[in-house]
Amino acid sequence: MKRSAWRYLWSAKDIRRKLLVTLGILVIFRLAAHVPVPGVNREAIASILAGGGAGGTFVSLLDLLSGGTVSNFSVLAMGVYPYITAQIILQLLVPIIPALQKRMEDDPREGRKWMEKWTYILAVPMAALNAIGQINLFTAFTGGVPILNNFGFSGSSLLPSMTVIISMTAGTMFAIWLGELISEYGIRNQGLSLIIFAGIVAQVPTNLLRLMSDQQNRWFILFFIILIMTLIIFAIVFVQQGRRNVPVMYPGRRVGNRMSMPVKGTLPLMVNMAGMIPLIFAQSFITFPAILASFFISSQTAWVANTATTIQNLFNANNTFYQVIFFLSVVGFTFFYTDVLFAQQNYGENLKKVGAQIPGVSRGAPTQKYLTRVLRRITLPGAVFLGLVAILPTIVTLILSAFGIGLGNQTGLLLVSSAGLLIVVGVVRDTFFNIETELKLHGYEDSLLIR
Repeated sequence: MKRSAWRYLWSAKDIRRKLLVTLGILVIFRLAAHVPVPGVNREAIASILAGGGAGGTFVSLLDLLSGGTVSNFSVLAMGVYPYITAQIILQLLVPIIPALQKRMEDDPREGRKWMEKWTYILAVPMAALNAIGQINLFTAFTGGVPILNNFGFSGSSLLPSMTVIISMTAGTMFAIWLGELISEYGIRNQGLSLIIFAGIVAQVPTNLLRLMSDQQNRWFILFFIILIMTLIIFAIVFVQQGRRNVPVMYPGRRVGNRMSMPVKGTLPLMVNMAGMIPLIFAQSFITFPAILASFFISSQTAWVANTATTIQNLFNANNTFYQVIFFLSVVGFTFFYTDVLFAQQNYGENLKKVGAQIPGVSRGAPTQKYLTRVLRRITLPGAVFLGLVAILPTIVTLILSAFGIGLGNQTGLLLVSSAGLLIVVGVVRDTFFNIETELKLHGYEDSLLIR
């Protein structure tokens, strides 16, 4: 009689230990997420999130990426976002700087170690700069109301300000360290993803309560949101599973004095290779004009103040112009980031080294060009899908308005739900696959986990 996969999952001591370690570290992260920065004005941050607009949307995205710690402005208010930013910067620099590209191609293993080392190093100054930027931007979003009293870099403000920056930087590195502990002692290669995942899931009850604040239509809104989330999850799984299998002929092997026949194989190309990154890029890019304009909106010069006001109105999240530019930015960044990632993998040269060839295509550079052309074609539906996810709050708001239901300033929550589901579904799938791999390593082949 075969035992259930879930029963075996708990009875296997090694797997049970990894799951308990992962759960324990996530509990520690959530406890640390409630340790506030000394002197923070939480009412000012709450007013930004409730106010909507470009500032509210941007802060909501930061709250998502930080695991819900921005709304508390805790010492973990930046989450692992500086590490992700440092990683993206280095990934973009590799194809631009020939020396870095050569290092990655000559010895990929050492190249990865070098990349990891400098990602950690770069994350420290990025965290410090992000801390200063967050404090200044949030103060600008509140119309000059400081979120931290006595913050500055002169006189008696210097020491308290340095203390705040150091504590927030240490909080970021602590979150990164917790993620690395999960990857090493818990569920492998899932640490940072699970840190963000835990924050998103922890926000779900609060988000549902705020969305159901309308006493008259609460059950209709709940049913509608569940329906939308179900459809999004189905679409995410469908798109993320999408592959284009390019036929590849691998050379035969010599067995004694005989040569085996060439082997037919496939090279799977993903429909959405970029994941969540284009949404982050596009959101930062599209919000920047409104952030910049906020510094000049109270200018004494009339035309400067009027221009800043016009820019803020154009790049307001409720403006049609903003939604169109946001959609196009997500699509554009999806193609850009996919091209960068695919160029780093250099399939043309790698296939050439093992003697493999795509039928009808020359080896080397022509193969890389052919694969790039195929990838760009299949990336289009993935890019459009991400664009629709980005503007989903507007689409949902229009649908609810047709039924005479308005969400008011709650629209930003839908952005967190839709964009966050990309992370949640991806992390859940990867976690199941990792656990299934662990089960097979322990000799249990009849796994009942989701495929």
